[in-house]
Amino acid sequence: MKWQEVRELFPDQFVLLSILEYKIQEDKKIVTEVAPIKTIPTEDANKAFFSAEPGSIVYHTSNEDCVIHLRKDPLLRVRRGS
Repeated sequence: MKWQEVRELFPDQFVLLSILEYKIQEDKKIVTEVAPIKTIPTEDANKAFFSAEPGSIVYHTSNEDCVIHLRKDPLLRVRRGS
C-alpha cells in the first residue's frame, strides 16, 4: 500500500507500519510501500516507537511523505551550546 493511501485510511493518527519497499537518497530512506499493522493511540506512540520490530516503524499520518533520516554515525554524540 502506498503512503498516501495509508494517510487517507487513517487520517491524523499514529500507525504501526511494516516497511515493504523503500529507496535511499543521500541520508534519507524514502518509504514507498508499506503494510499498516495497527493504529497507535497518541499516549502510547513513544513506547510503540521504541519497541517496534526491525522492518517496522511508527509514523504519524500528518506527514506528507514517509521519510526516515539516516544517521551516518549513530554513536556520535553532539554537544549543544558552549
